[in-house]
Amino acid sequence: MTTTWPQATLTAIDTADDLKISPLRPDAVTFGTPTWIWSVVVDGELYVRGYNGTASRWYQAAMARPEGRIHAAGQVHDVTFEAAPADLTDAIDDAYRVKYASSPYLPPMLSGRARAAGVRISPHHA
Repeated sequence: MTTTWPQATLTAIDTADDLKISPLRPDAVTFGTPTWIWSVVVDGELYVRGYNGTASRWYQAAMARPEGRIHAAGQVHDVTFEAAPADLTDAIDDAYRVKYASSPYLPPMLSGRARAAGVRISPHHA
């Protein structure tokens, strides 16, 4: 079950563009070192992709244990990770094209490698 972000929080995260991701470590207690990563919003949901595809360490950790934290827009949020829906891959591409149009790192984020490592980040509510 996906829990949605409050619109103001989602807008702040998207605008700040400073998201750092920290999946839980295998001990299920400590969080990984925050890793800066590009994020986009599609249909009111927050998405990220692994630059190194499914070989990205944070991606492997997030898929192995789908809880963690993000640091964004001056706040820390407990979150849940899940694979991005395949039917949104093109829309996520479009969001990356718009948000990061001037970056030389955009083409790798649209590659098959990165597309295979799409993740939806949802707020975690206990």
